[in-house]
Amino acid sequence: MSERLYVVGGQQRELRPMNAAGQEWYEYQKALIIEVDVATGSSRQVFEYVTPAEAGPAEDPAILFKSGTLVGDRLYVTTQTEVLVFQVPTFERLAYVSLPRFNDLHHVRPTPDGHLLIANTGLDTVLEVSLAGDVLREWNVAVEDTWSRFSPDVDYRRVKTTKPHQAHPNHVFYIGDEPWATRFQQRDAISLIDPSRRIDIGLQRIHDGVVHEGRVYFTTVDGKIVIADTERLEIVDVVDLTTLHPADTRLGWCRGILLEGDRIWVGFSRIRPTKFRENVGWVLRGFKRDVGTHIGCYDLASRSVVHQFGLEDSGLSAVFSVFAAPHVRP
Repeated sequence: MSERLYVVGGQQRELRPMNAAGQEWYEYQKALIIEVDVATGSSRQVFEYVTPAEAGPAEDPAILFKSGTLVGDRLYVTTQTEVLVFQVPTFERLAYVSLPRFNDLHHVRPTPDGHLLIANTGLDTVLEVSLAGDVLREWNVAVEDTWSRFSPDVDYRRVKTTKPHQAHPNHVFYIGDEPWATRFQQRDAISLIDPSRRIDIGLQRIHDGVVHEGRVYFTTVDGKIVIADTERLEIVDVVDLTTLHPADTRLGWCRGILLEGDRIWVGFSRIRPTKFRENVGWVLRGFKRDVGTHIGCYDLASRSVVHQFGLEDSGLSAVFSVFAAPHVRP
């Protein structure tokens, strides 16, 4: 098991009361990467970032890291409106892309050709973009004409939100050379090449899509790990993490997976206010013990809890990704 982990997410501002219209807000002020020492459970900030003003809305921008991908010493991450590539552990910035069509980005990963595959959630699209910022391909996962609902003349980086989304793609992955995307609203994952090829997950709304040894692992927001076969495109197992804790425990919004043998690290974020109550109705069911924002390690073979490490003392309010930090030689 890894000695150190990187946990990627954001720091929330002090919450303001919801207004008379029931307006949510997603008030994040800083993108953060936290390093966790697995032996001690201690954590510390190793990198922070603030989106420049010209790449976000004029008022109350949400500033945080969404989901990313770590390949070797290259860390690919998104903010709401940017894709950044860093070299770790120095966090030297190697690439930066921000385009007018970017809105509410949720995930980025490299393609086999070295480009960027991006979940552009606000416009219900997935984009293949070069490191120079050229849009090479675009897929609308709501299966509609993107520009019939949106305008190519608008800089969507400056638009606070385009919700409600029709599909809300939030993670991209490959099965072989075939690109796929999760759809939060449809509770499934679809092939971008052939949308008739899909993995029907159902249950609560989903995140993630981590492929490992012929299986793809998803999270549901209410704390389940859904495991599907990459050939049959069928669910083969569901692990309900909530059953491994006392019945009155509220784990939080489940998102972010790291697989290490039979063990899996999972991220949980403290539930934020939201006007889209259908997304969090499961939260309101008699929980008493709130664990707060944390990561948990579970043994899938024995169905047991190995570790739980809190993250709020290090300033992290929301978790989007968990990675094994690369080993650094002394």
